[in-house]
Amino acid sequence: MLSRIAESLFWIGRYVERADGTARILDVHLQLLLEDPWIEEDLACRSLLSVMGSEAPQDAQLSRQDILTILAVDRNEPASIAFSLGAARENARRAREIVSTELWECLNTTRARMPRRVAADKVHEFFGWVRERSALAVGIIESATSRDEAWQFFTLGRSIERADMTARLLATRSLTEASGPSWTTILRSCGAYEAYLRTYRGVPSARNAAEFLLLDRLFPRSILFSVTRAVNCLKEIEPRSDRVGVSDHAQRMLGQIRSELEYRPISEILEDLTMHMDNVQSTTSAASEAIRQRYFPTQVAPSWVGETS
Repeated sequence: MLSRIAESLFWIGRYVERADGTARILDVHLQLLLEDPWIEEDLACRSLLSVMGSEAPQDAQLSRQDILTILAVDRNEPASIAFSLGAARENARRAREIVSTELWECLNTTRARMPRRVAADKVHEFFGWVRERSALAVGIIESATSRDEAWQFFTLGRSIERADMTARLLATRSLTEASGPSWTTILRSCGAYEAYLRTYRGVPSARNAAEFLLLDRLFPRSILFSVTRAVNCLKEIEPRSDRVGVSDHAQRMLGQIRSELEYRPISEILEDLTMHMDNVQSTTSAASEAIRQRYFPTQVAPSWVGETS
């Protein structure tokens, strides 16, 4: 597969998942700001922007509407939903010879229908629409794509981004201290509440909910599941030929963070949840860069990924 095609598929997966994850995080926190009068709105908004990797303006008080503008509909803000959907569509255009007509039409229509502003009474409906369009794009890939390198690169991008977005969501748990979102709210925002109840059969506790979202091997939005799937995709893209250890840098980093989470007691993780989630985000970012350098080299002539002489 041409490296530029592989790169486009990787980033389609990442951007679709990023739009979905950002919609889920904003839906939870903007509703919390609306319902809880005791939250210091400006501080909570700045903290949320920081978690999402966006610069907060310094010269004005921030409100719920400002967050909606910056992280939802601003087409020039790299952390926004609008930017992610536009970037997914652009990458699909670049890989048009590989991307199916159905997926292209889905991403093209989603980008065209992305509003430039969202009315206050339509916020929850808008986030639901983003989640539905993201699910449609993923469903098209899952149901009608051969499990070849194209699917592996798309799934690799999704898995790395999902681990990052779940870590960001868990990091927001302590943004506003006692007024932060409850574990029930966080589970619902991940679509994990009913799966959690089937697993633990009880009211969510901090320990059990964090354990489920971090370490559950069967729930697809858990960090452990996402990192494991990313490692498996890397193994399929380029089967290991070395007899000792793991030479692929991205695979090594993801394997290390997986082991660190899997074998550390959940009580220790909860003692400094924000620090551990920062480590997950740093690792996914470094792994993405390692994948770029290995499979999508810049300033070189196009080449076939995995080509042998």
